[in-house]
Amino acid sequence: MNGNVSTAVIVALLIVIGFIAVRKYVKNLRHGCCGGSGEEKVKVADKNAAHYPYSVTLKIEGMRCANCTDRVENALNRLDGIWAKVSLKRAEAVLRSKSVLDDETLRTAVARAGYRVTEIVRG
Repeated sequence: MNGNVSTAVIVALLIVIGFIAVRKYVKNLRHGCCGGSGEEKVKVADKNAAHYPYSVTLKIEGMRCANCTDRVENALNRLDGIWAKVSLKRAEAVLRSKSVLDDETLRTAVARAGYRVTEIVRG
C-alpha cells in the first residue's frame, strides 16, 4: 500500500510540474521571453535623418524577443537627440544622434534596460 501512495504522490507532483511548464511555455509564445513590455513605445519627434549627423551601432547581448528590443529601443530613444532602431536578428541597435555621445552614456542606458553592450562602432 505504501508503494502505491508514494507512486501517486510522485505522479501528482510530475503532473503539477508539467502543468506549470506548459503554462510558462504558452506565455512565452504569446508575449515573448520576458512577458509583455508593459510600457508605451517612446516616439521620436524628429525623424528627419538630415538632423542627425552622427551614427553609432551598438552590438547588444541578451535580447531574446520583440519585447527585449522594445525595451532597448525605448531606453535609447529617451536620450536627448537620439533616434534608435533595434534589430533582434542582428542583435544590434543603430543610432542616429544630433551630437556625439560618450560610450558610457550608451552602455548605461542599455544596462538600465537589462542588457549589455558588447561593441560600439562609430561611423
